Amino acid sequence: MIVVQLSDFHLCGPGQLYAGLVPSLAMAKVAIAEVNRLDPQPDLVVISGDLTDTAEAAAYALVREVLADLRAPHVVMPGNHDERGAVRAAFVDHAYLPPDGPLHYCIDDGPIRIVALDSTVPGLHHGEIDAPQLAWLAATLAADRERPALVFLHHHPFASGIPYLDRYNLINAAGLASVVGAHPQVAAVLCGHVHRAMAARFAGTMALSCPSTASQIALRLAADAEPASFLQPPGGLLHRLAEDGRIVTHGFPIGDYGAPMDFF
Repeated sequence: MIVVQLSDFHLCGPGQLYAGLVPSLAMAKVAIAEVNRLDPQPDLVVISGDLTDTAEAAAYALVREVLADLRAPHVVMPGNHDERGAVRAAFVDHAYLPPDGPLHYCIDDGPIRIVALDSTVPGLHHGEIDAPQLAWLAATLAADRERPALVFLHHHPFASGIPYLDRYNLINAAGLASVVGAHPQVAAVLCGHVHRAMAARFAGTMALSCPSTASQIALRLAADAEPASFLQPPGGLLHRLAEDGRIVTHGFPIGDYGAPMDFF
């Protein structure tokens, strides 16, 4: 089974640029074309939050337009720039989304279980998972301890070292760690939000972040660093169930970098 992760489209209304500078709609379309070129095609594509930048209906209509071109099936999750009700309304035909409350779900019909956890806090930009949400995660993971599971959330549950990012991480990551640590079948905890590829040990497994399809947040580690982003190469993650039962994650760039060269 192959699961592709894209993240942080940050689509705005028709004709609008993300932050007034970034052509996020055009870049999302390039990302979809990149996924469509993969061979074999993924079994599922997960878009791990910040589908839009404005949570407006017109922006979600553009998300639907972009995703309609995907050859592979896909699921969506909310990020801190989304709004739960707006996501639910825009994807009313996506039966995996619950009819009320946080947008948690589990895709349970393949050799890898896809567990999506809604870490958003309405009206705020940091992430948080309360006790009932953690109980839902624990019960969902306990329902099948044999198959590997990928746990997706939008916010990063670790300190990235980039100070202006870590003001908006998952503020109660210890609760998530206690649940994940009790379920060794969790192959990875996967997030978006940080617009960079990162890896960290977390609760006995790996936590990995997916780059954005739009701008990438600057790698600035000084305590007094000023926030900044760049139009660096966008990318995605490809999670593949190997023959030995382990999940291997590949990062892949998005864009045209010339014809392949016949050496390796």
